[in-house]
Amino acid sequence: MDIKNTFTTLDTSSLVDKVELNLVELLRQRKLKVGDLIPKEIELVEALGVSRTVIREALTRLKTMGLIESKKKKGSVITSPDIFGTLSKSMNPYVLSQETLREMFEIRLVLEIGMADFIFQKITKEDIEELREIVSKEPPLTEHHLFNIEHEIAFHGKLYAITGNETLKKFQNMLLPVFDYVHNSGLLKKQLHQRKFVSHKGLVDILEDGSPELFRNGMRNHLENHFARLFDTN
Repeated sequence: MDIKNTFTTLDTSSLVDKVELNLVELLRQRKLKVGDLIPKEIELVEALGVSRTVIREALTRLKTMGLIESKKKKGSVITSPDIFGTLSKSMNPYVLSQETLREMFEIRLVLEIGMADFIFQKITKEDIEELREIVSKEPPLTEHHLFNIEHEIAFHGKLYAITGNETLKKFQNMLLPVFDYVHNSGLLKKQLHQRKFVSHKGLVDILEDGSPELFRNGMRNHLENHFARLFDTN
C-alpha cells in the first residue's frame, strides 16, 4: 500500500502564518494606499476569531516587511516598503547555492542589457568623461583578464547612476555582497578557452559613438564572459 495515498497532506503552517496571509489579502481587497489606516487590533480579533497575541505577532511581521508602520494617536498605517532593502537583509552570499548565484547574475544580465535606452536618453559628455576616467585606472585587458572588483563596481555603478532610476541603483547595491563573495571565492580563477570580449573601454566607445542596440549587444557579450568564468558556460 502506498502510504502517500492513505493520508491527506497536513497543513503545517502556524496560526500566525495564516493570519499574516489573511491580513495581506485584506489590505489587497480593500485597495488601501500608502498612509491609509488599517483596521484596529480589536476589529481584527473579532473578524478573524483569534487572540490579540496572534494578531500582534502577525502585525509585527508586516512591520518587519515594511508594509505597515505605527503612528502615534493614529494606529497602524500602510507604508511603501523598501523592497530591495528588505531583500538585501537576507542576501547572504555564503548561504546561496550555485544555482541561486547563477540566477542573480542572470537577473543582472537582463537589467544591464535593458538599461541601454535609459542610458542613451540621459547620458552626458560629463558622464562619458567620468566613465573614461574609471576605465583609465584599469589594467590593459586581455581575453583572460579577471576583472578587479573595485573597477567592476565603479564602472557598472556609474551606469546605474546614469539611468537616474533609484530602484535600479538599490538593486546594484544589494548585489555588492554577492560580487565581493564571488571575487574572493576562487570562482573567477578557472581556466578559459581563449575568446574575445567587449571590455569596459569598448562599452564606453559604444556609448559615445554607437546606438542602444549596439550597446545591448556589447553588454551581453561583456557579461556573458563573466558568466563563463563563474559557471563554466564555455
